[in-house]
Amino acid sequence: MTKRLITNARVVNKGSILEQDVFIENGIIAAVGADLQHRDADDIVDAEGLILIPGMIDDQVHFREP
Repeated sequence: MTKRLITNARVVNKGSILEQDVFIENGIIAAVGADLQHRDADDIVDAEGLILIPGMIDDQVHFREP
């Protein structure tokens, strides 16, 4: 069971950009919030000054209805 905490990222979510933390557990985003640094994590990544788009897999895909 791996736990990763990404801190101080500029998170693009729901039409806004906020400085937040992202907690990932077993490859799944478990929480996005302003202060998640109290979470127990195996790996901590400081993303200060970087932009993070949670859940974005491939932004070059064009979604169309068949």
